[in-house]
Amino acid sequence: MRTTETTTNRPLQRIITSAGVLALGLALSGCGGNRPIKYYQISYPSASATNADVVDTILLIRGFDSSRLYLDDRIVYGFDSPEMGTYEYKRWVEPPVEILQDSLVRGLRASGHFRGVYALRSDINGDFVLGGHLYDFKEVDGSAIVARLSYEARLRDRKSGLTVWSYTYNHDEPVAEKTINAFVQAMDKNVQRSVQDIQTGLEQYFKAHPTM
Repeated sequence: MRTTETTTNRPLQRIITSAGVLALGLALSGCGGNRPIKYYQISYPSASATNADVVDTILLIRGFDSSRLYLDDRIVYGFDSPEMGTYEYKRWVEPPVEILQDSLVRGLRASGHFRGVYALRSDINGDFVLGGHLYDFKEVDGSAIVARLSYEARLRDRKSGLTVWSYTYNHDEPVAEKTINAFVQAMDKNVQRSVQDIQTGLEQYFKAHPTM
């Protein structure tokens, strides 16, 4: 014989069951939303053998000026148009302006062609300061996929306060395939190429204008 109590509790049971299903659904959707962020870095050259032909000067590398896009660690992408965007879950280990600064410090130092190369800090005295403006550090999807790097470098004499040398680097490095890893490898190659160009330009400048 069914009791009145069992009959009247059925709506309450349905409410409890529905609440449980809703809670489970929210938990599952929450788990799906916790997508991991992946970070990427470029390589840095190791120190070369001591060079006999060393420029007797200390270079200080300051952080490059740039738009807000490259002050953030999100990887930037663009097209053959003014449109650009950023990957939310694919990021650099540090903002591109810092990647460029670190690459120049470590690359020029590793060359062994300068008496000293340091990041600009208040506790380091140097003869010249190298800085500039970063314009592009991004993946570009067009007729081909490329890693685009574009920046202007300027060398300032700390004694006179004058800019004594400048160089504009602008190069699109082909990306082998449509993957982030392939893009990072292409940007790595592009950055190292730019550091080599800067090194060559600085050596030519100091050869024509030897330090006293």
